[in-house]
Amino acid sequence: MNKILIGKITHFFPKISVAVLEVTEGSVKVGDKISIEKGEKKVEQTVESMQVEHQNIEEAKAGDKVGLKTVEPVAEGSHVYKLEE
Repeated sequence: MNKILIGKITHFFPKISVAVLEVTEGSVKVGDKISIEKGEKKVEQTVESMQVEHQNIEEAKAGDKVGLKTVEPVAEGSHVYKLEE
């Protein structure tokens, strides 16, 4: 499984379990598998939904900042990797 760095988490909203993902390179689509990592903590999940300004989007590219629903809490400053077989 290849790990490709796509960005970082800049903020996390615990009540709604949504992280702000700043995409710094490449792209990420709904359905992609990602890994959110900081130190020993690693959260792997499939991207189920992303939003920009409360509008659902299917793909985010470098330069975008998107809201990403997470399956469990993640830390600000975490690196986000796209997982490819």
